Amino acid sequence: MRCPFCKHRDTRVIDSRLSGEGDTIRRRRACPECDRRFTTYERVEETVPVVVKKDGRREPFDRGKIIAGLKRACEKRPVSIETIEAIADRIERHAAESGAKEIPSSEIGAAVMNELHSIDQVAYVRFASVYRSFKDIDEFMHELEDLIRLRKETPQGETRPRDKKGEPSS
Repeated sequence: MRCPFCKHRDTRVIDSRLSGEGDTIRRRRACPECDRRFTTYERVEETVPVVVKKDGRREPFDRGKIIAGLKRACEKRPVSIETIEAIADRIERHAAESGAKEIPSSEIGAAVMNELHSIDQVAYVRFASVYRSFKDIDEFMHELEDLIRLRKETPQGETRPRDKKGEPSS
């Protein structure tokens, strides 16, 4: 591993330990050249499917895009970065474990909406307004009315999962 400070090629590992859910190894390293220390994280690179966009284009799965969308939706909301990263981890893991070579972007969007629906309904509505591209205020109001109806029907603290289109499932 190359030292990020002096670019020396031969650093040594001082400490290694599992972090997170055990799928990442945290390594503390030292450079013998400049005597500085730094931390690296190592995790298995899983093969994730290619994402098929609405217009038919195909692009590599990008966890960063999921995190960016979640951050925008959760801006100024009480949702921690750890929660956002955990959501991205679950969605990436599900995509990798599906075994599919391609996954529609709509499936990823629905998974994000499903996760947000159970965490923060304001963030959910923000994400849904962009993801679903509401054409007018009536579509937006319909989504809000569905949320209000679900809140009244569902006991406190319980959430109902949503299908791939983001609709409440039975």
